[in-house]
Amino acid sequence: MNYDKDLNIKKLLSLLERGITPFHAVDACVEQLKEAGFSELSYNQVWNLKKGGRYYVNHHGSALFAFTIGTSYAKGQMLRMAAAHTDYPTLRLKPSPDFLTKGYAQLNVEVYGGPILNTWLDRPLGVAGRVAVRSANPFEPELLYFDSKKAILTIPNLAIHMNREVNKGVELNPQSDMIPVLGLVEGGEADASFFMDYLAKELQVKKDDILDFELNVYCTEKPECIGISNDLLSSPRLDNLTSCEALVIALAEARREEGVNLIQLADHEEVGSTSKQGAASILLHDMTRRIMRSLGNSEDEVDAAIYDAMMVSADVAHAIHPNKLSKADPMIQPVLGKGLCIKQAAGQTYATDSETIAIFAGICEQADVPYQRFVNRSDMRGGSTLGAIASALTPVKTIDIGIPILAMHSARELMGVEDICSLTNAMCAYFSL
Repeated sequence: MNYDKDLNIKKLLSLLERGITPFHAVDACVEQLKEAGFSELSYNQVWNLKKGGRYYVNHHGSALFAFTIGTSYAKGQMLRMAAAHTDYPTLRLKPSPDFLTKGYAQLNVEVYGGPILNTWLDRPLGVAGRVAVRSANPFEPELLYFDSKKAILTIPNLAIHMNREVNKGVELNPQSDMIPVLGLVEGGEADASFFMDYLAKELQVKKDDILDFELNVYCTEKPECIGISNDLLSSPRLDNLTSCEALVIALAEARREEGVNLIQLADHEEVGSTSKQGAASILLHDMTRRIMRSLGNSEDEVDAAIYDAMMVSADVAHAIHPNKLSKADPMIQPVLGKGLCIKQAAGQTYATDSETIAIFAGICEQADVPYQRFVNRSDMRGGSTLGAIASALTPVKTIDIGIPILAMHSARELMGVEDICSLTNAMCAYFSL
């Protein structure tokens, strides 16, 4: 099947705008799944799964599982899985974030993941995330989502007159150079609380009732199709909301009558995945076993089903840079607009092997989906994905794929518009054939 291109791009643009934090990204994906007839399950309740069922599990707000059961499901049919991540490199507010510097209201932040720090300078920045508020039951604090919905911060650059070497490259210190400015304050207030006062007012709660928060800085600039033919897309958060959108669409659109299809949208990939929401938890392993048991499989049948399964790890790849050709492999050079990439690395930072390449290439060819190959230069250390981590805990056939982009981990990244269609259509075929 070929998913409608205009609708695909429209949905991607919506998720890129709404997915300003993992919490907001999960909310947006849940909304799409509900519209497609998915029902919510809770992991701490008994499940009563049915053939033809469509289900999702919201895991701690920032991670998501969703799966479908074929109308003709029978024991021994293939479990097909895919995974992506909801987080991206950014800045995160520390506790007691308010402080004053010569009349400037500022926020104390720390770096999350591996952003290109200088791309965050001089941009309009907002704040969003989750806030925990006091309730009558200390075991059940009220969890409120927050979005400033406008730019309330910026991180000003130092003028070239005071830093004549800036165009030769300047190292930025995360503690001293990346502190955002929130506004101007008259007088010398000893107890600065301008942001916390603002947060309490926006949430309509008492400031003293705010117990903690998980708040990120985000770029408020909108995604935009650019180029003389609108064939490029410039946007924050392409890594990895592109994959999240493709997986949600594919799971909802696929009409596979046999077996189980499952997607995992994990958090904390940019900081190593080792968390209860990350791919390094045992939750995927537990989730697959629970689904299989709920469908009447014995323990031996559960083990057999899982070890016959397959996983697609969907995360972005590096396109060849037109101004930095020497940074690419001399032979394998993916470009924007020519299709998704199959990623592999001898060091196993990608979980791909020859068997899974053959399987996925066959799927793409049968579905008439363009694809490319990606490897790192032999003298450069590449990044890693959740594929290698997840497959070590759930040892199934695994392949790493993703659309090629430029400026990965920048505050704004760049992709080819056609590539999201190749990824979505490939995943639709994976979940349908």
